[in-house]
Amino acid sequence: MAVERTLSIIKPDATRRNLTGKINAKFEDGGLRIVAQKRVQLSKAQAEAFYGVHRERGFFNDLVSFMISGPVVLQVLEGENAIARNREIMGATNPANAAEGTIRKEFAESIEANSVHGSDAPETAAQEIAFFFAGTEIVG
Repeated sequence: MAVERTLSIIKPDATRRNLTGKINAKFEDGGLRIVAQKRVQLSKAQAEAFYGVHRERGFFNDLVSFMISGPVVLQVLEGENAIARNREIMGATNPANAAEGTIRKEFAESIEANSVHGSDAPETAAQEIAFFFAGTEIVG
């Protein structure tokens, strides 16, 4: 197994309901370490750039509006197979399909307001981490 890093975003629906600590506990209980973390208010330009891969999709504008609707918590998670492990801890994108005990099953309000984002592949993780964090902000 390989030690990896992945980006996690605790979304506005979860920060609004003060769930950051409960979500962090799930990451840590699941074997991941939080090696960088900051609470920010994304600008429209940041959200559009970050989610640019979805620009041509019908949900893009709603996604951007949602992600700038309140503060988010940006994190770098580290651990054995961190990308896959984080995705297991998060659960399916649609909370109705998420397994019991996952973040999205317990905390998501809808498919869009599903409490968390996580990188889906090593290449994506590297790009997403670099988008929000300088190397000096990540402390193993």
